[in-house]
Amino acid sequence: MILKDRFESLCSNLTQDKDLIEKFWTEIEKNYSGKNRHYHNLQHLETLFEEIEHVKDKIKNFNTISFSIFYHDVIYDATSKLNEEKSADLAKERLEILGLNNEDVQQIYEQILATKSHKKSDDEDTNFLLDADLSILGKSPQVYLEYTKQIRKEYSIYPDFLYKPGRKKVLQHFLELENIFKTEYFKNKYESQARENIEFELRSL
Repeated sequence: MILKDRFESLCSNLTQDKDLIEKFWTEIEKNYSGKNRHYHNLQHLETLFEEIEHVKDKIKNFNTISFSIFYHDVIYDATSKLNEEKSADLAKERLEILGLNNEDVQQIYEQILATKSHKKSDDEDTNFLLDADLSILGKSPQVYLEYTKQIRKEYSIYPDFLYKPGRKKVLQHFLELENIFKTEYFKNKYESQARENIEFELRSL
């Protein structure tokens, strides 16, 4: 399903105001299509939806996780340390206007914040979101290499002597985790390849 249709059908459960839905979709599309978005773009959202489709039967609240996907990187600035907080705030604001109940809004808010540290959650839906978000780490070496180039472009404002130590720190953090992936499904699917990819990138930095 294309992203716009998916977003519209999610929102149509909440409101019949087509102009409002259109306005919020346009905002998402515009943000994810920014000229500095080489990786955190609409393609990234499509990948996440493809990944969670495989585990749809295991997800308790698919609508909630879907909204979290749409909004989790809606604000993305490579120089900022507050992207997740700002994205969560925007999601909360928009979803309240759409009329989503407080409990779901709060869950989405927390799911988006969880993408900052990627720590294992007590909420299994959140773990599926986090794993889908990191699924790129376990893709084929060719796909992974392309991803590393896209990330480098997003951080092109930083010279290598600043970028490389920061990137190393992120990668080493992943390797130090007992498991990069929190759910059995994603662990089985991507864990070993992710570790190989990360170790390969670390050697090249």
